[in-house]
Amino acid sequence: MLTQVFEGSNVASQVGSATSTSRAVSGEVIFKGGRQWAGPPQLRSEARRLHEKERKFREKEKKQLTLGFGLYTVLLQPAGAHGLRRDKKTPTKMLSTQHLPCCTVIVLVLFELTLAQYEHLGYPPGYPDPEQEHYVAPQLSPDTPRIQLRLAGDKRKHNEGRVEVFYNNEWGTVCDDDFTIHAAQVVCRELGYLEAISWSPSSKYGKGQGPIWFDNLHCTGKEKTLALCPSNGIGVSDCKHSEDVGVVCSDKRIPGFKFVNTLPNHVENLDIQVEDVRIRAILSSYRKRIPVTEGYVEVKDGGKWKQICNTEWTQLDSRVICGMFGFPGERKYNARVYKMFARRRKPTYWDYAVNCTGNEAHLSSCKLGQASSLKLNETCAGGLPVVVSCVPGRDFAPTSMTGFRKAFRQEQPLVRLRGGAIVGEGRVEVLKNGEWGTICDDNWNLLSATVVCRELGFGTAIEALSGGRLGQGMGPVHMNEVQCTGFEKSITECVFNKEALGCSHEEDAAVRCNVPSMGFQQSLRLSGGRNPHEGRVEVLVERNGSLVWGTVCSESWGTMEAMVVCRQLGLGFASNAFQETWYWPGEVSADNVVMSGVRCSGTEMSLSHCLHHGAHLSCAKGGGRNAAGVSCSETAPDLVLNPQVVEQTTYMEDRPMFMLQCAHEEECLSSTANQVPANSYRRLLRFSSQIHNNGQSDFRPKAGRHSWVWHDCHRHYHSMEVFTLYDLFSLNGTKVAEGHKASFCLEDSECDEGIEKRYECANFGDQGITVGCWDTYRHDIDCQWVDITDIKPGDYIFQIVINPNYEVPESDYTNNIMKCRCRYDGHRVWMYSCHNGGSLSTETEQTFPGLLNNQVTHR
Repeated sequence: MLTQVFEGSNVASQVGSATSTSRAVSGEVIFKGGRQWAGPPQLRSEARRLHEKERKFREKEKKQLTLGFGLYTVLLQPAGAHGLRRDKKTPTKMLSTQHLPCCTVIVLVLFELTLAQYEHLGYPPGYPDPEQEHYVAPQLSPDTPRIQLRLAGDKRKHNEGRVEVFYNNEWGTVCDDDFTIHAAQVVCRELGYLEAISWSPSSKYGKGQGPIWFDNLHCTGKEKTLALCPSNGIGVSDCKHSEDVGVVCSDKRIPGFKFVNTLPNHVENLDIQVEDVRIRAILSSYRKRIPVTEGYVEVKDGGKWKQICNTEWTQLDSRVICGMFGFPGERKYNARVYKMFARRRKPTYWDYAVNCTGNEAHLSSCKLGQASSLKLNETCAGGLPVVVSCVPGRDFAPTSMTGFRKAFRQEQPLVRLRGGAIVGEGRVEVLKNGEWGTICDDNWNLLSATVVCRELGFGTAIEALSGGRLGQGMGPVHMNEVQCTGFEKSITECVFNKEALGCSHEEDAAVRCNVPSMGFQQSLRLSGGRNPHEGRVEVLVERNGSLVWGTVCSESWGTMEAMVVCRQLGLGFASNAFQETWYWPGEVSADNVVMSGVRCSGTEMSLSHCLHHGAHLSCAKGGGRNAAGVSCSETAPDLVLNPQVVEQTTYMEDRPMFMLQCAHEEECLSSTANQVPANSYRRLLRFSSQIHNNGQSDFRPKAGRHSWVWHDCHRHYHSMEVFTLYDLFSLNGTKVAEGHKASFCLEDSECDEGIEKRYECANFGDQGITVGCWDTYRHDIDCQWVDITDIKPGDYIFQIVINPNYEVPESDYTNNIMKCRCRYDGHRVWMYSCHNGGSLSTETEQTFPGLLNNQVTHR
């Protein structure tokens, strides 16, 4: 008698009444028994074959399911093969083995469908992308036209521009007819970029010259070269250069990309295309320095790092390389040391030389030099590897120039950046006639942006931004249609149109500059958050000779400290600062506090640059759940007061005390009002204030709607304890009168054209100020004044500060202050010379003695 015995998913047969056991756990049925085979030879052979085949298949399937689901391995129990009989004692009815592959396919298909529904989400910012396939050089058939591509025109990034094609010894363009993102993908991939981001018709990057080589391209996106896309034929076109197409490629390069020159006789016409570039420190003294300022220039081509022969290298080439790595200039170096090093270790040279004009923002904009393999017989005869030595800007210099600063007073800069989230980016503002103003973005490009970056001590420009992308400025527009050669020492030396007719602050120009790599991101991390932009702050410090991760004490932790953390990690602005992080567990090994007493001004590049207790830690709250945390955002609001409105609406009013009871309860009167009778009068300096949001995101009160405080007297909610401070100072800076206003109603009073109001206080509505809108506090509402009853006639300075406690993060706090000159003769009052903080030159600001801009120096 044949008895079937199942072990896992294995099929076996046994002679006699061998014991078999069965147990079911969580839906899993397992049969145990022997493996002795019996029966007719043909049946036994078939059973063995099925058993072995199934064993291998099930092992493979178990691995796939375990990896795919990360759950319990599902064991599918097949029934006996044909000709085998199921034992009557077996309690479970099993599937036959012929149905097993079908079940497996169904499970795997369901698994694939489960994953597919999440594919469109991609990876959150900050998480590593999936590993990319390495580049394989295209194999083109002999009849494929040989072309080379480049991105040209009025660029605002090095990885964008007008598509130009080199064919038949001449550069030409591509028409935008029938052009799609698939064609842009082919262009970017052929140039070595990972993918195309977008494309632009109608000669956005300017009109090209020469023939229009391609028209009516119909690419699928899979072609190895643009020449393989179906079109009218090379040179067959009915387009004009007003239809030249442009593309924007991703910043990332294809891993392992190798430049293949299909036109060896026209090297001097081709742009450089390599996977990556670096400065590798060679001397031990430079290896330890941060940032790395001197070393070999190496390019990564075909997945390998190679040096460049210096026989044709010039100072202009060094200027471009230094600019790429965040340095404004280059200098000479000791060549003898590098000769000795090159003799000891044989370099691996790249196949080509480099030919830059010196004003390029990136090496990819330089031309190829003569191929080394042709000219120098595959060696660098009489030459050495290229070495550059760069000069860092003042903010990145490894040693402080103490003696220089003592001997010379630093001059007032003519250019500055405002509204940027990280070092080296912001809206460009220039100083003219003692007043700061902006630049209109007409003709704004990489050349002009690079001049600004170098002037400020950074490298070349990464991007020239337009359309008020980094917030709108205030004051005049000083420059329009700027045109630079790239070699000017200052943007003020460039040719520009003094007339800014038609330009508004919606067209303010901005820049993003290359800055040196300081390694700050390696010593700080956010842990436990729901996404890479939030979490508990953990810092890397040295303790007892080893580096350990730990938390930051949350005592006195606020917006300014959070701003520095987000800047250091390159995550933009702070959106919140947290003093409890129990909901973000973080790394258990990093629970201990390693930094306490942190106080930042908000402008530091690293948290370690802020004031703190050092090794003398003091934190009563402890770390762990009470450690400091942050959440970051790419955008932030920027509140700016309109000084003209204050100047034009100021007046004086005598008001009886019995009409000021609500204001008295909110402490909007001076302290002497507590001892006066109800029939007395208070003299009030009244004015209107118009507060604009010129930033990139809406201004919202820190407190949620559930925690707003109801004031029964005024019948309204306060969403911020103190929104503005109103102060009157004597000319020596002594405060003689003060007032404040709680944010009882933040709403959109008016908006720029095309922007809809979003916030309204009526009916317990949402409070805030939308980007491009403003909130007007009229002169005739309570607390919109300063109580000057006890003030003597004379000259004073009037000051308003918005968001004085930094409760809500903003992109720029320097313009939150407004100052006016004030004259009071006992009967009348005048306001004049009203201006926002930072809007005038240093010399002009010094005529307002004793007052500071809205910085955290007082904290």
